[in-house]
Amino acid sequence: MRKLTITGVLGALLLAFSAGGANAQQPTPAQPATFATGGPATCLKCHDDAKVNPILQTPHATKGDAHSPFGQMGCESCHGASGDHVAARSNKPSVLFKGPNASPPAARNEVCLSCHQSGARMNWQGSQHANNDAACNNCHTVHVRKDPVLVKLSQAEKCFTCHAEQRSQVFRFSHHPIREGKVACSDCHNPHGSAGPKLLKELTVNETCYNCHAEKRGPLAWEHQPVRENCMNCHTPHGSNQPRLLAQRSPYLCQECHSNSGHQANPQSGQQLPGKTGFNGAISTNFRAFARGCVNCHSQIHGSNSPAGMWFTR
Repeated sequence: MRKLTITGVLGALLLAFSAGGANAQQPTPAQPATFATGGPATCLKCHDDAKVNPILQTPHATKGDAHSPFGQMGCESCHGASGDHVAARSNKPSVLFKGPNASPPAARNEVCLSCHQSGARMNWQGSQHANNDAACNNCHTVHVRKDPVLVKLSQAEKCFTCHAEQRSQVFRFSHHPIREGKVACSDCHNPHGSAGPKLLKELTVNETCYNCHAEKRGPLAWEHQPVRENCMNCHTPHGSNQPRLLAQRSPYLCQECHSNSGHQANPQSGQQLPGKTGFNGAISTNFRAFARGCVNCHSQIHGSNSPAGMWFTR
């Protein structure tokens, strides 16, 4: 009688397992999605309405351009293969951009970035908007003749749907003409990503401001250090209740740095000594500066090229 060893038993089990595995039913591979026949005309048989038709007047619908969606697979260039959706209305297109069953932001963005990934969009990956799962169609509207976010007068309202604090700031007394449509958020920010802070188009705050305020760039013979460091040391870019977008009124703004002895250290606020009235009771030793702004004298506060401009007076 043949002895059964541990090795022989294990070998028999492995042989039986391999035989059973070979005879086992293999999983059926998923069938690839099929494209609908007939192109956009097939889609428009059902989706013939005012929300869809305007796309026919946009660059996306240029059939003669091989880079446009309609120059390739039509609607399915963006929405994915939809043959099953045409055959059975219960099936959804591969990519849905809106509605409760919308595809994940990453899937929607992948469609857009397949064409729009260079130029201003090259820093999208890793940007603040991308990290917060913002989808391209959260801001952009494709099925219209003119995308509102690309129009200066209507762009801000798109941004304000998320940035409510900035919306309140542009309604203040002093503001950039954003509501008037002369300045757009994208004049300073690149919403698709930037190497600078706060999605600024340039690497620093000052370089961004100099795109419009070139006269402040310099170089100047006498430079005001806080100005050269950061414009936001004195200004608030979106809006302020003080003139010229100042963070607070002069002289208090200046006294945040100039608090040493001398006329710049006096309150200059109109406070009175107890029992005194008028100039005789004012808490100020220099009546020329009483209740006035520093720039009344230091008019060249951003810097001066005058040989006598050390104190920015001219």
